[in-house]
Amino acid sequence: MTSPLAIEPLTSLLCCPSCGEHLEWPRGPADATDSRQALDCSRCGASFAIVRGIPRMVSTSNYAASFGFQWNRFSRTQLDSHTGHPISRDRFYRQSGWSPTELAGTRVLDVGCGAGRFTEITLAAGASVVAIDYSSAVDACRANHAGARNLLVLQGDVYHLPLAPASFDFVYCFGVLQHTPRVAEAFAALVRQVKPGGRLAIDVYPWSPLNLVWPKYWLRPLTRRVAPTRLFALVETMVPALLPLSRLLGRVPLIGQKLKHLIPVADYADRLPLSKSQLREWAILDTFDMFAPAHDAPQRVSTVREWFVEAGLHDVEVFRAGLVVGRAAR
Repeated sequence: MTSPLAIEPLTSLLCCPSCGEHLEWPRGPADATDSRQALDCSRCGASFAIVRGIPRMVSTSNYAASFGFQWNRFSRTQLDSHTGHPISRDRFYRQSGWSPTELAGTRVLDVGCGAGRFTEITLAAGASVVAIDYSSAVDACRANHAGARNLLVLQGDVYHLPLAPASFDFVYCFGVLQHTPRVAEAFAALVRQVKPGGRLAIDVYPWSPLNLVWPKYWLRPLTRRVAPTRLFALVETMVPALLPLSRLLGRVPLIGQKLKHLIPVADYADRLPLSKSQLREWAILDTFDMFAPAHDAPQRVSTVREWFVEAGLHDVEVFRAGLVVGRAAR
């Protein structure tokens, strides 16, 4: 397993999320089976267990529990190394506007890493990466990148990031912000991690009047209260029946792609170059992802632009590309 010395430049960034005091990584190898190690704060006395090589700085029961369930259940589904297609890579570079050459040799923060689909991209570019998630998805992320010597995985809270401010050349947060309880505040926490001259990229679900007629938002008040295991069983049963209906509506001339949204299923048949079995797997994963999260707050382009401007960032770009994408420099 990776020793703390291999990631020492990253562990030196660790700070107590309660009081901000520097946290010293314990001496000795980071044994993935040893849960006795801990990060102890010399100032406030807080202690954070290191379990399976990952510092745990939040309660095991939190609003992101459904994401821990889904990313450990579908730990490799969206990794390019698993699909054989550069789906995550293309999305990452398209949305961020960065290049592999720019990332090489830099320090990168991946907030809301999930199973590490974008962590894989930044590691491949030669960056040193801190990947953090609020949920137990961190276990899937670490397992997927177990051989990486330039990766530190943390389970932590975006509102109290356990990292020294202004420490990263690049910070990104894709597929996450809309699922936090206070979206603008979560965005502000990202900005604080960017070095002067560093860059930030985010995305959020778009607000649209059409959301009012999308079954996702009719059903979520009920589905988000269902236990993840029970909801997953329901989704897994319904997806095979819903996909043919979605594809039938999708063939309607001119308006088919809009009509598809009347069927509450994630259907990528005409959008992603996946095999039949992969399309089914992605459909189950993302349909569950639609209905399970405790929070889902789409945002207007104008609102996201305000966040960037009020944060004092420059070279701001905010635009619709399916999602609302924002990127800038500090």
